[in-house]
Amino acid sequence: MGQSKPYRPTALVVEDDPIQREMISFLLAETDYDVIQCEDAETAELALKSRHPAVLITDVSLVGNMTGIELAHLARQSDPELCIIIMSGKPLSTALPDHVTFFSKPVYPIELIREVDISRRH
Repeated sequence: MGQSKPYRPTALVVEDDPIQREMISFLLAETDYDVIQCEDAETAELALKSRHPAVLITDVSLVGNMTGIELAHLARQSDPELCIIIMSGKPLSTALPDHVTFFSKPVYPIELIREVDISRRH
């Protein structure tokens, strides 16, 4: 008989820089998340609807027509409990949805993992 795999929550990482996207995805995978990677918010929106992740980590500036902040607003509407983290190397010019964490780039990996862990417990 085969063994069932333990439950691993899903994290959605939305970042147009492939190196940063891979680094964040690696960190999350090492802390027991199944990770979905997207480079644009339009693809991420489809993943939000179909996979219902526990965590959304997005950059503000993305390729495509939607920003990470717009994606965060859509995500918050569909899942009020979703852990959302937004990152940017520039100051924000738009208000964030309620209960969203913001990190200025560069992001220290330990801070990101700590925030995900804290949000996961609540």
